Amino acid sequence: MDGWQRIAALVCLCFVFSHSARADWLSDVDANDIRTYSGTEFDVLRASALQGEARAQFNVGFRYFNGIGVQQDFAEAAKWYLLAAQKGYAPAQNNLGVMYERGLGVVQDFHEAYGWYLKSAEQGYSVAQTNIGMMYERGLGIEQDFIVAVKWYRLAADQGYSVAQNNLGAMYFRGLGVQQSYKEAAKWYRAAAKLGYYIAQCNLALMYLKGEGVDQDYDEAFKWFRLAAEQGYPIAQSNLGEMYARGLGMQKNYAEAAKWSGLAANQGVAAAEFDMGDMFDRGQGVVQDYTNATRLYRAAAEQGNPDALNALGIRYEVGTVLQKDVIKAHALYNMAGAQGQQFALKNRARLAAKMTPDQVAKAQILASQCVQQAFVGCGF
Repeated sequence: MDGWQRIAALVCLCFVFSHSARADWLSDVDANDIRTYSGTEFDVLRASALQGEARAQFNVGFRYFNGIGVQQDFAEAAKWYLLAAQKGYAPAQNNLGVMYERGLGVVQDFHEAYGWYLKSAEQGYSVAQTNIGMMYERGLGIEQDFIVAVKWYRLAADQGYSVAQNNLGAMYFRGLGVQQSYKEAAKWYRAAAKLGYYIAQCNLALMYLKGEGVDQDYDEAFKWFRLAAEQGYPIAQSNLGEMYARGLGMQKNYAEAAKWSGLAANQGVAAAEFDMGDMFDRGQGVVQDYTNATRLYRAAAEQGNPDALNALGIRYEVGTVLQKDVIKAHALYNMAGAQGQQFALKNRARLAAKMTPDQVAKAQILASQCVQQAFVGCGF
């Protein structure tokens, strides 16, 4: 498959990730408070909390949640957050809302989560405003309402909160709750990207890559992908690897492509797993290794990646590493082709002409069963 088609496919992935960005655990603690407490220091903090000081109660909860200076204990964290939240302390109200949303230390309850987010958000706390916006965007415990989601995102974004700025950009990108505008999306992504938010950096890079809302600029795309990739964001690492492999705005560099795609593949990004499999197949940037290529194709195929499904189908048709099996090959081509993979459609038609009607029928049943199983445990 052409490299540009592969990188374009990643655009959808990255924007899906972007709109799901969360703020959950921003804590409003002082930098000095985040250090690991000795037993005596923690006892002093806990003593202040026991005297009813809301910020101290919040910080005790924060430490129990993260296991800082104490053994991690979600139930204990929820207890201390509740004490601070009942005193109207906005960060505690937000974090308690997250615990109810996720069912950590408490029974999962979207209604309770919404209630605590709202108390915090109404005090102007940008993290809670973002989280309540996400509840409206997703329809968690409340009726889905994109317009209201945008309202809350904008309130937080106008305070300079990068996660909200990114999410507002994603709403403009998709035209949810607002009139669709790539230009506005790029504006908000840029605001968040400049604050160092890695998902926004990735999204802004993708807009430069495709020339959506901005002039197409591979140098700018590379810059923002790199900034996000260096923070460990696997989607950006995957896209950066693809830029190196394709030589977009630079000379091709397969060693760098393998480095960045490998980092993303190790974190389970299907497109990167396919790209690494392709590089092992061709011996580009790595020592040629058909067995490793097959392993990576299979990993990506189990996530439904159409390029990997097609590549694995070729393995079964030809008998490279895997035992030749035309029924499995046809099934894999079928699943890839159903997602619009053009090479798979051609491969399926070519292979079907050589198969018996019974073999084709078996392959179709196998493909259908595999899709129902979300591509996992299909025996490929």
